[in-house]
Amino acid sequence: MPTAYYVTHPQVRIDATVSVPEWGLSDIGRARAVAMLGQPWVGSIRRIVSSAERKAIETAEILAEHLHLTVEVRERMHENDRSATGFLPPPEFEAVADQFFARPHESIRGWERAIDAQNRIVSEVEAALATNEADIAFVGHGGVGTLLLLALAGRDISRVADQPAGGGNYFAWDMSARRVVHEWLPIDHPAPHQGI
Repeated sequence: MPTAYYVTHPQVRIDATVSVPEWGLSDIGRARAVAMLGQPWVGSIRRIVSSAERKAIETAEILAEHLHLTVEVRERMHENDRSATGFLPPPEFEAVADQFFARPHESIRGWERAIDAQNRIVSEVEAALATNEADIAFVGHGGVGTLLLLALAGRDISRVADQPAGGGNYFAWDMSARRVVHEWLPIDHPAPHQGI
């Protein structure tokens, strides 16, 4: 079965003076991305599609170099648009993110609505899969990744399926059946045997 993986960038270097889409990986994040390369699920990937945000591209490039592949960049795979608030301190960010997931048809403090972000990421992934016949990795972000996971699983938008804190996680789905094979797992730890 062809398998698709959605991989979130690991830890970033937070800088309140730099726009969030321009943040790069931290040393810990880069080390985790390199550790991912030794995982058994990585070897079957034949195509890599990334968000245009720097942290996602850096993660995708580490994977691509290892697999001797090129990175395809899709601008609309970006994280939910939070430019209305810019950087928020972590406790405030978490509170606003809770509202983002809890009230998906509303714009919370000017953020992109969760329902719109979900429609966008599903559309981008489906467009890429329309020309795909082999295992593929999408490299992106936790918010829209969670929205994609919920759509694939046929579940309502909520934060219950959010990735674990810190980023650097992935989930997998069977492309033919559009069935989730497993939910979030750390990129740098072996997956339990799932037939992948």
